[in-house]
Amino acid sequence: MWTTEFERFVAPARRAPALWRLGVGIVVIAAMWGFSTMGLFALFGLFGGPDGTAVWTEKLQSGQSPTATILFLLTFIGLAGGTALAARWLHRRPSGSLVGPRQGPAFAAGAAALMLVTVGTTLVPSEIRLQPGSSTDLFLTFLPVALLALLIQAGAEEVAFRGYLQTQLAARFRSPVVWMVLPSLGFGLLHLDPGTNGANAWLVVAATALVGLIAADLTRVTGGIGAAWGLHFANNAVVILVVSAEGPLGGLALWRADIRPDDPGLTPLLWLDMAALVLVWALLRGWFRWRAMRMPGAGADQPTALGRIMETRSDRLEALRAPAQPPI
Repeated sequence: MWTTEFERFVAPARRAPALWRLGVGIVVIAAMWGFSTMGLFALFGLFGGPDGTAVWTEKLQSGQSPTATILFLLTFIGLAGGTALAARWLHRRPSGSLVGPRQGPAFAAGAAALMLVTVGTTLVPSEIRLQPGSSTDLFLTFLPVALLALLIQAGAEEVAFRGYLQTQLAARFRSPVVWMVLPSLGFGLLHLDPGTNGANAWLVVAATALVGLIAADLTRVTGGIGAAWGLHFANNAVVILVVSAEGPLGGLALWRADIRPDDPGLTPLLWLDMAALVLVWALLRGWFRWRAMRMPGAGADQPTALGRIMETRSDRLEALRAPAQPPI
C-alpha cells in the first residue's frame, strides 16, 4: 500500500509524530475554524443592522444569496490557517509539506477527470427538471471570487484531512485502515445533516466518505494532495456553480434542480454520483500509472528477480577474481 512518493510525503510528519500532538492539533484546527465562522456572523451583525445575523443566516440556509454563499466558503480560511499553525507549532513541519511538491499537473488531472465524467453523466436520463438560477450577468460578476473561494474551501479540506491528518497518522501506523479509512469516515461524518438531507442523510455521508477514500488513495499514489484537490474543487464547482439542488449553497448556480436535498427522489442520483466517482478514480489511477511508465528511466531502478540473481553472482565472481590485498 505504501509508495515511494507517499513515503517522501510522510517524512516531514515523522519529526514529531506523537499522538498527543495530533490531538492538540485537531483542537487548534477546530478552534481556528470556529473563530472564522464566528467572524462571518459578526460581519453579518456589523453590516446588516440589528437583525443582520438572522437575515443573512436565512439567506444562506435558503440558498438565495450569492454573497452569503461566498462568505461561507471563505470561512474555510480558518481551517487552512489552523492546519498550517498546528503543523508548524506542534510538528515542526513547514506548510508546504502539507501539499507536496509540484502538484500543479496532478491538480489539473484530478479536475479534468471529474469534469469529463460529469459531462458523460449528463447523458443519463433523469426525471429531474432544471430551473433557471442566477442570471448570466450576476453569475459572471461573482465567478472570479467564487472560483477563488471554492479553491480555498476544497484546498483547506484536503490540507486538513489528507495533508495533515493522513500523513500524521501514517507517521505512526503502517495500516492503511488507520491513515486512509478512519480520516475518510470522519470526513463523511462531518457532513451528517439530517435536518437538511432527511432520509438521504446517511447516503450523503457515504458518498462524502467515498470522496475522502478516493482522495486518500490518490494522495498515497501521487505523494501530494494535488489530484485530490483538483477532483474536490471540480466536484464542488459543479454542484455550487453549475447545477445546485434547492437549499444551502445554491445562491450562485446557473441552474437549480427542482428537488430538495431531503427528497427521496434524490437517492438514485446519489448512487449515480458514487458510481461516477469510482470511474473518476479509475481514470486517474490509469493516467498516473501510464505517466509513470512513460517517464525516462521508469523501472530502471527496479530490476527483475533474475536480474538481481545475476548481479549477485557477478559480484561474487569479481570478488573471487580480485587479487588478495596485503594487510595494512
